[in-house]
Amino acid sequence: MDDDLTRDTRLLPWLPGAMHSLLRVVTGALFMEHGLQKLFGLLVDPSHPWNGPPPAFSQFWVAGVLETFGGLLIVLGLFTRPVAFLLAGEMAVAYFTAHLPRSFWPVINGGEHTVLYCFIYLYLVATGAGPFSLDETLRRRRLPPPRVFEARSP
Repeated sequence: MDDDLTRDTRLLPWLPGAMHSLLRVVTGALFMEHGLQKLFGLLVDPSHPWNGPPPAFSQFWVAGVLETFGGLLIVLGLFTRPVAFLLAGEMAVAYFTAHLPRSFWPVINGGEHTVLYCFIYLYLVATGAGPFSLDETLRRRRLPPPRVFEARSP
C-alpha cells in the first residue's frame, strides 16, 4: 500500500533504503566507539587517561560489551531488531540513572546523545535494518524462488 505522503517520485527509488541503511551503519559505528573506550581504552581523550577495563559483569562492563558488540551487529545489520531493542533499553537506563538526576532537560544534563541513540534504536526496532544488511540478505535466502507460470499450448 503506497501512501502519497511517503512516495516522492523525485527521489531515486533506492535512495530511501540506502539512507535507512546508512543511518543504521553510522549509528552503530559511533556507538561502538563508546564500547571500545570502556573495554579497551581505544579512542580515549588524552587528558583523561584510561585506567584499565571495568570489572567483569559490572554495569560499566555490561555497557561496554553492549556498545561494542551490539554496535557491531547494528553496523552489519544482523539481528537488528532484537539488538536495537536491547540497546534502546541500555540508553533508557543510562539516561534515567546518569543524566536525569542532574536535570530534567537533556540539553542541561548532557543526555542529548543518549536520548537520540535511544530513539534511533527504537526506530530500528520498528523498521528493521533496511535493504543493505545481513538481515535482508538472510531473509531473501529463506524466501522460496518466485514461480514462473508458462502458458501451455493445447
